[in-house]
Amino acid sequence: MKAVTTDLHKGHDPKRFILRGKFAQGEERPERATRLEQGLKAGKHEIVASQKFGQGPRLAVHSVDYLRFMEEAAEEWKTLKDASDEVLGNVHPVRGFGTMPQSITGRAGWFMQDMACGIGPDTWKAVASATDVAVTAAELVIEGERAAYALCRPPGHHAYRDLAGGHCFLNNTAIAAAHLRSVHERVAILDIDIHHGNGTQAIFYDRSDVLTVSVHADPARFYPFFWGYTHERGERDGEGFNVNLPIPVGSGDNVYVAAIESSVATIRAYAPEVLVIALGLDASADDPFGGAKVTADGFRRAGEVIARIGLPTLFTQEGGYLSDQLGPNLTAVLGGFEATA
Repeated sequence: MKAVTTDLHKGHDPKRFILRGKFAQGEERPERATRLEQGLKAGKHEIVASQKFGQGPRLAVHSVDYLRFMEEAAEEWKTLKDASDEVLGNVHPVRGFGTMPQSITGRAGWFMQDMACGIGPDTWKAVASATDVAVTAAELVIEGERAAYALCRPPGHHAYRDLAGGHCFLNNTAIAAAHLRSVHERVAILDIDIHHGNGTQAIFYDRSDVLTVSVHADPARFYPFFWGYTHERGERDGEGFNVNLPIPVGSGDNVYVAAIESSVATIRAYAPEVLVIALGLDASADDPFGGAKVTADGFRRAGEVIARIGLPTLFTQEGGYLSDQLGPNLTAVLGGFEATA
């Protein structure tokens, strides 16, 4: 399997976010990509560089105002007196009863749903490069590859059309799916990150041309808390085309893999032409967020289940944070897929 990467992600190096009311160092650090690359090398994957696609694929998913904010925020933030080195919104409106303001402080709150998505001087360059990685991998699948992997950093599945959150800025998975949709009638997304992909769900919530299925920890007691429940089924044209499969926090291999297996019938009934896997590795027993207790063998089995769906498949990297098992878990899930495909 070919794997697409870039070094441009390194410029995004967040220093802080709010955790239980305290500033903490973010878990979404450049070292994540280094460990994931080690996992690719251990699996003997062919690593290829990303190409540049510009704003077109991003505009298929995100609003002009939001992309402009992302590109300009860091420089404008510097004009504030005694500003920090990262843009962090601290005033968050109820969107249905507000108007986008002009001040950078106000716009930071308007476009950022939480305080886990600080924007530094080179964040825009990094997040733009992540979308190029995703689209490059999508192009490989369009051109006939059975599967491809996109090492996207920062991740993206918590990002809405015009809202950052949860370490995510641009929705790489949604952008890849939209790009695939330009040549395929139906696309399915299966998100196996332990956190619900609320941004991806929202982007496609009223559409029937992209099926979204998510296996994640029960949000009643786990981020993102407000979304990811079974009654969220889509609306208007998208009603019935969003499926949430929450599992108990702390679940191990068997429960996690069984939930992925339970998604197969739904995906096959939808009859998509291509499958996008939002690949979170944060279900790991070693992940610092502690949402599940999945082992490398569990990830291998997950890869096998995905391969048996029998579709051209694009893996986009979502979560999975710093631990010694991060690289081996990637090797496991891609190895399980390749051994079965």
